[in-house]
Amino acid sequence: METRIPLPEPDRWDFTHTTAKAALSALPVVGGPAAEFFNSILAPPLSKRRDQWFQKLAQDVDALSKTVDEFQPERLAENEAFVSALLVASRMAVTTHKTEKIEALRNAVLNIALGKEPDENLQEMFLGYVDRLTEWHLRVLRFFDSPTAFVGPNTLGSGALSHVLERTFPELRGRREFYDQVARDLHSLGFLNSAADVLHVMMSDHGLQASRTTPTGERFLNFIRSPLES
Repeated sequence: METRIPLPEPDRWDFTHTTAKAALSALPVVGGPAAEFFNSILAPPLSKRRDQWFQKLAQDVDALSKTVDEFQPERLAENEAFVSALLVASRMAVTTHKTEKIEALRNAVLNIALGKEPDENLQEMFLGYVDRLTEWHLRVLRFFDSPTAFVGPNTLGSGALSHVLERTFPELRGRREFYDQVARDLHSLGFLNSAADVLHVMMSDHGLQASRTTPTGERFLNFIRSPLES
C-alpha cells in the first residue's frame, strides 16, 4: 500500500504571494505588469520546488516503511516534533536550489521520523545549521570526519591536510582563504576539534587519516545522513 504524506494547507508562503500580488496590482501604471511578472516568474518555481520536495519525501517515507521494522508512517501525524520539523524543513527546502542542502534537510526529516535524534532542541539547532551553512561546509565537514572515505586508506603519505583537501576537491585549489573560513565556521559551531590552522601543519600519513569531528559534529552528520543508506 502506497504511503502518502498529506500536503500542508495554504500557509504563509501562499498568503505572502497573494498579498504581494494584490499590492503590486494596486500600484498605478506599473502595478499590473509587475504583478504579472511576480506571478509568472516567482510562483511557478515555488510550486515546483514544493511539489518536488514532498513527492521525494513521500517516496523515501514509503521506502522506509518497507525496510524498517515497526516504522508506522500513518502515526507521523500524531508526532508533534515530526510535524514541526517537517514544516520548518519544508520552508527551508523551497528557498534553495542547492541539491546537497535539500538532501540534508530531507534526511533530517526522515531521521526525526525514525526517532534517531530524540533531543528536540538539537533537532531545531541542526535544522538551522543546514539552512545557514553552504554546501561546502557540509562537504568539508564530511572530509574532516573521514579523509580516507574520499581518498582511501594508506594513500596519503605525509604533508599538509590542505593538500589532501585540494586534491579531493579540485574546485578549492588556490582558495585557501575560502576553505580556511569554512573550517573556522565549523570549529566555531563545535563541529571540529581543531582550528583551521591544522590544515596547514605537516603531518604523517596516520595524522592525515585522523578524524577531527567532535561528538557534536558526528551527531550532526548522522542527523543529515540518509537512513536509507544503511
